[in-house]
Order: sequence, then structure tokens, then C-alpha cells
Amino acid sequence: MKSALLILGISSALGTAGGASAAEATLAAEPEAVEYVRTCDAFGAGYFHIPGTETCLSVGGYVRTEVRFGRNRSGRSDYSFWSRAQTTFSAKSDTEFGALTGVITLRANAENATTNTTILQEGFVDIAGLRAGMQYSFWDDSPSGDTDVVSSNSTIHNSLRYVYAGSSFSAGISLDELEERYDTKPGEGPNNMGIAAQLFADTGKVSGYLLAGYDTDTREAAVRAFLYADVGPGELGVYGVWASGANYYYEESEWTVGAQYALKLNEKISITPGYQFFSKTALDSSGEFDGPNAWKAGVTADFKIVKNMAAKLSVQYYDVDNADGQLLGFLRLQRTF
Repeated sequence: MKSALLILGISSALGTAGGASAAEATLAAEPEAVEYVRTCDAFGAGYFHIPGTETCLSVGGYVRTEVRFGRNRSGRSDYSFWSRAQTTFSAKSDTEFGALTGVITLRANAENATTNTTILQEGFVDIAGLRAGMQYSFWDDSPSGDTDVVSSNSTIHNSLRYVYAGSSFSAGISLDELEERYDTKPGEGPNNMGIAAQLFADTGKVSGYLLAGYDTDTREAAVRAFLYADVGPGELGVYGVWASGANYYYEESEWTVGAQYALKLNEKISITPGYQFFSKTALDSSGEFDGPNAWKAGVTADFKIVKNMAAKLSVQYYDVDNADGQLLGFLRLQRTF
């Protein structure tokens, strides 16, 4: 009996000693501290710090799908489905000159299996009001409705621009590379320069801007003016464009005037009727305006389904003198993030 107890005691002691040695041998190193993603409030909502840096990044975009309709919209068909996916990355950091910004926007459009296009929509650097790179021009701005035609050709350029922004007034100038060839005037070609300048003012109840563009290739200019005012339960917008001759910024007509009224029915629904008149919508062999007048009228309805998801219906009628008018438009569904 005493022998059995002695053996049991020795075995127990050896087990305890062995267990302690094993635990000491496999003792893990202290884990490194994890740096969690921090939100960045310095540049507004949606920004977060890139781990290990003081640079703030936001990621946004939208997915859009439409049914477009109009005469011979796709071959002999009067309708066509169309989709777009767009993502924007915006990086910001503080410097002694103010916020240093870099923006990349990627866009992919698809109308069918054989017409898919992916393009760099934006890619620019911005600091202290100076912006350089691929960007939307001043001519890209347009009314909230879809009746208007207030610019021509592409409104995205490799540009160098400067904008002074005050509390209620801003002014800007840009030097734009007009990359594409557009055969509306003899002798014009791609990779020419354009100059655009804009003045903007906002008093709270009334806002407006004056914009001018000069095409150095065609040696023609275009001028555009907008005015918005709160009237009743909505906002009235009036606008006009004039062109001295065919140019990259505007060559839809010699001059045009239009108006719209954006009526907000409630928090979810808004209705925007609009009308626009065009004078001399054709160009002769020298690139000067000629031909018939035209007008366009329609209505756009916006409906907020849920947060970050909306639908838009636009129905327009376009009529050219001495030609058959046509009904056109689209039904859109868009998810924004």
C-alpha cells in the first residue's frame, strides 16, 4: 500500500513539473496592436483615414439602369435597355496650402453585349483652387430637368483650371484640351485648345452664372447664362446660349432660350416641366448656322423610393420645322452609395 501511494505521488509530481515546462515552452509572444480604421471628420461625412497615414479617403458611386425610347432608338426598335456603373475615389489631406485632393472616377456603360465601354471619367489633382487633369468642364453643368440641350460634344477634358471661391461668389478660368475631331467646320481637327471662364453668384433666394467658351481651332465663341430663383413651392430656372459659329462648346443652334420649374411635391416626389426653343439648328458648308428652327418640351418626374435609391421618368417631345416631331425619353432606376 505504501509502495502504491509513493508511486502515485511521484507520478503526480512529475506530471505537474512536466506541465509547467510545456506551458513555458509554448508561451506565445504578445500580439501586436491592431490599428482600426478611423473616421475622418475634417473633410465631411464618408471619409476615413487610410491606415498608417493621415490621408483621408472616400469611396462612392452609383449603379444606374434605364429603358430608353424614341424613334429608331436601337436599329429599327424604338426602345433599348442601357446600364451604367460608376465609382469615385477621393483622397484628401491637409497641407500648408489647404486641402490636397486627388480624385479618380471610373465609369462603365453598357447598352448591349457588344457596346460595353469603360472609361476614366475623372483623374485630377486639386490644391488651393488649382485643378489639373481629366475633369468635368464648366460646360457640364445643366438644369435639373432633362428638357435642356445646353452644351455640345464631350464636356470632359484634360484641363488646367483655377477657381476662386468666396461665400456667395466664385470665378474660374480653364484651359481645355479639345481632344476629339468634330467635322462641323472645314479644317478643324483634334487636340486643339479651348478657353472657358465662369462667374457665379448666390444670394440664397436667387443664384446664377455667366459662362463663356472660346474654341481656338474654329475661332468661334459661345456664351451661356443661367438664373435660378425660389418662386412659390418650387424653383424657376431660365437660361440662354448664343454661339458666334460652330465650336466645340456649343453648336446645336445659333441661339437658344429655355425655362423649367422644379416643383417639389413632398419629400419623395418632384416634377419638373420644361421648354426650350432653338434658332437655326443646321450648319452650312462653312460651319455657319443655317436651317430650320426647333423646340423641345417635356416633363421629368423624380421619385425617391428609399434612402439611396430613386427612380426618374423623363418624357420629351422634339419638333423641327418642316419635319415630323418625335416623342423620346427614358425610365431610370438608380442606386447611389
